[in-house]
Amino acid sequence: MANSPEMRASDVDRDRVAAILREHTAQGRITMEEFNERLEQLYQSKTYGELARLTADLPDVDLRHRALAKVTPAAPATRGGVHPGMRAAWGAWAAASGINWVIWLIVSVTSGDMIYPWPLWVMGPWGVILLVSTIFGNGQQKPG
Repeated sequence: MANSPEMRASDVDRDRVAAILREHTAQGRITMEEFNERLEQLYQSKTYGELARLTADLPDVDLRHRALAKVTPAAPATRGGVHPGMRAAWGAWAAASGINWVIWLIVSVTSGDMIYPWPLWVMGPWGVILLVSTIFGNGQQKPG
């Protein structure tokens, strides 16, 4: 059944037209002032005919691909196949481990005796958790 101009529009229809107007504003076809005017008219519109008048002087825009980009989260930039958050976690692990080893070394040298290597208890469990997380990831498939 075709939508006649007299049929009442829904909020979803108004949101769709708002997205079209945003796209045309981003492409420079209408100014921000025109966009705001049309948007005000848009949310006062009740019928399909009123909605159609708001975009009558604009070319058709295919928002299907645009909507997919908004729904699908963008994959974070990776370097060497490792997520940036995971690289940061490894960096924190390395920094904490390095500090602990320096403290251990200073205490060992100043005491004149080789003390138990306690930094292993700091870096070991944390490192294992990071290693497992890096290898198995968070269960999401990488876009292919």
